[in-house]
Amino acid sequence: MKLIRYASIDGNSNGYWGLMALFAAFILAALGSSYFMEHNGHYVTGMTNQIVWGLPHVFAVFLIVAASGALNVASIASVFNKKAYKPLTRLSALLAIALLMGGLIVLVLDLGRPDRLIIAATIYNFKSIFAWNMILYSGFIGIVGVYLWTMMDETVNKFNRIAGISAFVWRLMLTTGTGSIFGFLVARQGYDAAIMAPMFIIMSFAFGLAFFILVMFATYNGTGRELGDAIVNRMRNLLGIFVAAILYFFLVFHLTNLYATEHHGVEAFILRDGGVFTNLFWIGSIIIGGVVPLLMVYGPFCKKSRKALAVASVLVIIGGLASMYVIIIGGQAYPLQLFPGMEVSSSFFDGVVNTYSPTLPELMLGLGGVALSLIIVTLAVKALDLLPVSLADSVADPHHKD
Repeated sequence: MKLIRYASIDGNSNGYWGLMALFAAFILAALGSSYFMEHNGHYVTGMTNQIVWGLPHVFAVFLIVAASGALNVASIASVFNKKAYKPLTRLSALLAIALLMGGLIVLVLDLGRPDRLIIAATIYNFKSIFAWNMILYSGFIGIVGVYLWTMMDETVNKFNRIAGISAFVWRLMLTTGTGSIFGFLVARQGYDAAIMAPMFIIMSFAFGLAFFILVMFATYNGTGRELGDAIVNRMRNLLGIFVAAILYFFLVFHLTNLYATEHHGVEAFILRDGGVFTNLFWIGSIIIGGVVPLLMVYGPFCKKSRKALAVASVLVIIGGLASMYVIIIGGQAYPLQLFPGMEVSSSFFDGVVNTYSPTLPELMLGLGGVALSLIIVTLAVKALDLLPVSLADSVADPHHKD
């Protein structure tokens, strides 16, 4: 492998500023939506006192999970010493920070009382996984920031591997904490599963890598820099492995629940009787987010196509959002089993499936978080030397023969 030279992009084209304007428009729409919900109260959303985590939480958790996975490339290079991935470690670390910031801003603006965030940041209940996540999220940004510093500053480059291992361990802790939010909620049959933590880890690998592939294609195609087949094919194989692993975890999760009698009701709801949640699971999560991307990655007519890989990455992201919707909102829609084995009837909708219809302000707030993540990356690649000037096979492939 030849010496990699990094350089910022010019960022003076009409396409660049058009992209910036597009992201800025979504961010402004998100701020307006947040103000509208804050000013009028959350009754203007689809959320109720039964479903308190709505579409913004779907986007927020998805972005937080994807942030961990976006660090895949950097972790593989630094922790496992795979030199082929090393040229893209800077972009990987930057994208991880940007996605987490996008997810966290959605959470803050969806709290209803963003000013009370100071309480969550200063007063901790260490029996609460939410309190632990406050530490994990802020720690992730700090550690990955230091990791990026060791990549870019030769005076501290000797600490790169230590920083990389620390970031790798922390990202696993972060995603475990995010999955444990649901795994520890034993009161809801849709959650209450220890496998949630490792399942969220493997989902993060796929979602983050899909984001990374799209950003990599956009930056290199948009700037006219050369991107060789070697690195693209490695990304393709990784994405296929991670998507297949998600399908495996879905299978284990639902088979385990079907084995336990207490979960038969919620399994029937998600897999057969849940209406929109059932459709989102089978069509969104399994087909769009799983089967079709696998065919596009490994199919004989698509496996060498970069367009097919880009489409597969988009489908993985769509499938990921569908999976989060089913997990987060579907888990709340299924009624609480206050007295298992007993029939419960009251005027408070006990035993009734909760309804939820997302509204436009909720959607715009979620999309604003995605736009914030992408505008951070777009600004950073213009201001900092994050991208290799060339990733041609002769430069980036350690096994290339002239």
